[in-house]
Amino acid sequence: MTDPLKVALLGRGTVGSAVLRLLDEQAGDLAARIGRPVEVAGVAVRRPDRHPDVPAHLLTTDARGLVTRDDVDLVVEVIGGIEPVRSLLLAAFEAGKSVVSANKALLADDGVELHAAAAKAGVDLYYEAAVAGAIPLLRPLRESLAGDQLRRVVGIVNGTTNYILSRMAETGHGFTEALAEATELGYAEADPTADVDGFDAAAKAAILASLAFHTSVSAADVYREGISAVTAIDVARAAEIGCTVKLLAICERVAGEDGDSVAVRVHPAMIPTTHPLASVGGAFNAVFVEAEAAGQLMFYGQGAGGDATASAVLGDLVAVARNRVTGVAGPGVTTYAGLPARPIAETPTRYHVSLDVADKPGVLATVAQEFARHGVSIATVRQDGHGDAATLVIVTHSAPDAALSATVTALREMPAVRGVTSILRVEGLS
Repeated sequence: MTDPLKVALLGRGTVGSAVLRLLDEQAGDLAARIGRPVEVAGVAVRRPDRHPDVPAHLLTTDARGLVTRDDVDLVVEVIGGIEPVRSLLLAAFEAGKSVVSANKALLADDGVELHAAAAKAGVDLYYEAAVAGAIPLLRPLRESLAGDQLRRVVGIVNGTTNYILSRMAETGHGFTEALAEATELGYAEADPTADVDGFDAAAKAAILASLAFHTSVSAADVYREGISAVTAIDVARAAEIGCTVKLLAICERVAGEDGDSVAVRVHPAMIPTTHPLASVGGAFNAVFVEAEAAGQLMFYGQGAGGDATASAVLGDLVAVARNRVTGVAGPGVTTYAGLPARPIAETPTRYHVSLDVADKPGVLATVAQEFARHGVSIATVRQDGHGDAATLVIVTHSAPDAALSATVTALREMPAVRGVTSILRVEGLS
């Protein structure tokens, strides 16, 4: 068959530009891999005059008209945001078009509805680029590991925050200085809120948990904490116990008396420097998967950038185009497990707690009693400094978040505790 497959491209920003360029540069190889040529039918943009290098006949402001055109076979969406993209993708499905998307926010919020619409229409919805840029991750979770049971998925899925925390560890700078450097180098947006406050990572965690545990997980189910409160002292104290600080997306299948549940959280944490994720520096991403049969797996690579993300988009495009040629749809997402989301209050983890205390006899015993009273066991404790500069640094054993929160509230009311100066979760310590 020599008739080309027609692609509608929604958006022509950094990623869209790279997709358009690679479709042209690799046209011959793509045709050979798919079995038919691929041709761009149109590019939907808001301001056509800002794209003089794109042939005028391809540009349109009517995105809905483009995705529902009879001659369009596939839709690639790299606009981002919720609306109007959600409506556009639903219209594409209804018109019988398969979709490739990089839209993490939309998939985290409305993934169930979008998958249902694609399944009803008998078409594909692929979105490898939505979570970790160029890293092949979602299809291994959805297909390669479909015969295994996953227990835990832990990842560094935001390059901006990883760059900031890496620089804090390397230079001793605080968050503000490291953020300024990231902004100057283009790793952070002018408004970095989505990154530094964990919204970006939380959306990605919801997608990962949904695939890993065959359960519908939305961004609202994800506990989220950003990195703006992480200080240079926190990073230094992590180094003192052989750890480094990373913003982690953690998805776990947790066993309980009433059955399994899914705990999904995004927050900064100390991890041992021996952990595979600890060496992931700069703006790179990595995801660590623990499975019953496969054991431990690591996925690592470029988590963002035009060409890197476009690589994942084109990989999905080849997959859905092949399905189109053969007249089938690829494997869908299953939510048969239906596991409930475990609230953060009930989720156990370890903690690193720093207390500014009075340097006098009995303080350590009193503090230890308060931890014990709330069921939080202390693993290690040490005192730094003397007199007015005395600090207790405590690492706990695993305990529910609610128990630690109650302990901290009580500590703040103790006369001997001048302040709770830092609380960070600890992952990966034996």
